[in-house]
Amino acid sequence: MAEAADFQGTSASPARRWLRRTGALLAGAPLLAGLLQLPAATPADAAGQESPQVASSAGSVSVAVDSLSPSAPSEGDTVTVSGTVTNNGKQTVTGAHVDLQVGPPLETRSAIDTLAKKSDDLQGPSSEKVGGKYTEKFTALTPGVAEPFSISVPADKLDLGDDGVYQLAVALSGKTSAQPWEQVLGIQRTFLPWQPEETGTRTKTTFLWPLISSAHMAAETGSNEQQTPVFRDDELAEEIAPGGRLDQMVSLGKGLDVTWVVDPDLLASVDAMTGSYQVRSPDGSTTPGKNQEVAKHWLAELQQAVTGEEVTALPFGDPDLASLAHNGTNVTGSLNHLKEATDAADETVDTILHVKPSTDFVWPVDGAVDPSIVKVATSAGADKVITRSDSLQDNLSYTPSAARPIGGGTTAVVADSRMSTAFQGDLTKASASTLAVQRFLAQSLTLGLQTGKQRSVVVAPQRMPSVSQAQAMAEALAALQGGNWSESQDLTAAAKAKPDPAANTKVPPASAYPSSLRKQELPRAAFEQIARTQSKLDKFKVILTRQSRVVTPFGRAMNREMSTSWRGRGVAAVGYRDGIESYLNGLIDGVKLIQKSETKLSGRSAMIPVTVQNNLVQGVEHLKLRLTSKNPTRLKIGGDAYEEQPVTVNGGHAQSVKFTTSANANGQAEVVAQLYTEDGQRYGAPVTFDVRVTEVTPTVMLVIGGGVLLLVLAGFRMYTQRKRAAAREAAEDDTAEADDETDGPQSQADAQQNPETSGARLEQETEAGSQADGPEQPSDPAPDTAAESADPSGTGERVDR
Repeated sequence: MAEAADFQGTSASPARRWLRRTGALLAGAPLLAGLLQLPAATPADAAGQESPQVASSAGSVSVAVDSLSPSAPSEGDTVTVSGTVTNNGKQTVTGAHVDLQVGPPLETRSAIDTLAKKSDDLQGPSSEKVGGKYTEKFTALTPGVAEPFSISVPADKLDLGDDGVYQLAVALSGKTSAQPWEQVLGIQRTFLPWQPEETGTRTKTTFLWPLISSAHMAAETGSNEQQTPVFRDDELAEEIAPGGRLDQMVSLGKGLDVTWVVDPDLLASVDAMTGSYQVRSPDGSTTPGKNQEVAKHWLAELQQAVTGEEVTALPFGDPDLASLAHNGTNVTGSLNHLKEATDAADETVDTILHVKPSTDFVWPVDGAVDPSIVKVATSAGADKVITRSDSLQDNLSYTPSAARPIGGGTTAVVADSRMSTAFQGDLTKASASTLAVQRFLAQSLTLGLQTGKQRSVVVAPQRMPSVSQAQAMAEALAALQGGNWSESQDLTAAAKAKPDPAANTKVPPASAYPSSLRKQELPRAAFEQIARTQSKLDKFKVILTRQSRVVTPFGRAMNREMSTSWRGRGVAAVGYRDGIESYLNGLIDGVKLIQKSETKLSGRSAMIPVTVQNNLVQGVEHLKLRLTSKNPTRLKIGGDAYEEQPVTVNGGHAQSVKFTTSANANGQAEVVAQLYTEDGQRYGAPVTFDVRVTEVTPTVMLVIGGGVLLLVLAGFRMYTQRKRAAAREAAEDDTAEADDETDGPQSQADAQQNPETSGARLEQETEAGSQADGPEQPSDPAPDTAAESADPSGTGERVDR
């Protein structure tokens, strides 16, 4: 103050200011040190509650609840909670202990969702510690080491009140060297359904148990009588093998009251594996399948599991209804494939499982619908659409029953979205699986407590649950069916339940369809390729003697091309469709015309053979071979520009068809051979070849005609000369006889005395006879002929090649 008075109006010197600040810091140092040593206040402390401190390193210890038994306790039960605690920090936790905490009941289904999102949040809802001896202590928790715990407490010690869902928390408290006071370092919240006594009104619950897989079979089959099937891979064998996904679905579902939802393609594929089959390797080769016994065992177990249970059959191959509705309806024939898939479902399931399935249900992906999906879904005859409450939403304070009419005689069976999606995600960890089970049960009980009226609820989980997801589903369903608030009901009964008049019956517009699902749909190009394959098959099958050997496997393959399982696998889907079309092209090319080189014709007419090769196993018929001359003024075929002949060729053989041709002038003529079906459709590629005509000229014809005339005249001369010689010989014989009678023995004696005279007479007779026969004439050369036989072909003639 003196300094201020002395130097009023002036500022202190820098040195003096530094001295004052230094003194102030030194004076406040002890006070600051004391403040730093005080623990931070928590919200609980501020409220006057006694509870462990929450550290700034909250969550350094993870708590995993691996099991909670029983999942829905009753009076007299002992609740056992087991799991592990893991120190994820860098410092050892001392004085650690695990405690159970019970929070207030959750009144709404949305409150359950909120708590599930904050299941490990230290700042989440508070709860009361059970306390007492129901705790587990640890001397120290070493960083990175997981320690197990297990706490058992009688249900009456949990202070549970009225029926409802209570939050149950497992919290770990302890100290660290950096923060040497007790604090909550980790927590895990879950749900504890509590309804110890049976109620008069139970919720009727329908749980769909899906047996669906991706497409495994190709359209290709063996050439033997049994048509050995060919599989694209051996993944299906892994799924049905002991411990595999589908093996677990059957063994887990066997003891549960569920509605089995089956893709007939899966049954047909496994049934095909019970006999001889081939598996295609990545290099394109095939090897014999070896899992016949595995397939037989799986089918036997499934047949036993579905005995007395409801079985719902989806259309063959589980076609993607949304893709078809959005991208395929404008492609000719797409809806026909859906109808064929529906028709094949009933027979396939009945034949293999020996049960009569329900085929009037369809199940769009994730239950998402719009008007076009409903229209397509019902076009094949189904009148019940399994949808989901997040698609067909209600603005109600409670959950209505599943069934509701949506017009046109169609019933929407609305599955509960919360319960249906409870088992999605990675459930390989026991803690995640346990949380999913408890959340499912909590949603079910809260739904049942909403009103005093009985309702029908449907649960439609994901189409292809993993092993861990299936195990969680089975655990939850077993607890639900053993509880006091729910009873099982099959899908058909749920669809017939009385609809809630307040429930929404308006199908959402196309704009409400989720964009994430639309991005995964099959494109229009997929349906166009399927239509192209079908068109080729239609033209091909008319020539076959045994159409079913080709039509059936290709028809089923095209059903698989539309499968829902291709979602998110666009490249694999294209590869599958290309493989089907390529294989069909190869079969079509198995019936073809053999190429011909240039043909030469000598003379006015000849036969031209054309060979049809059949490399198929079965015979072909209903084919016509047309041979057409491009220059009919020079070369005619069958008296006109073209000629057609029917063709029938046995499997593995060839037939040579011969056509009569006539030439009008010399030169080269182009000829086209083309196969046609009986309805006039071209079949296969044409064969074009040249025919060179070397016709005889008029001058040569005159020369040949003159030669023939000379031969005739020479023959006539020889005939007359021989006739005259014969007459002279007869006259001479008469004269000789007269002389002999006159001369008698004397003439003979004269002949013996004059041998020269007798020899001269003999020589003259010989010469005269020779002149009477005429001179020797050369014959004409043999006429030119074509290289092949000029005879017409016989009916059904074959040439083995």
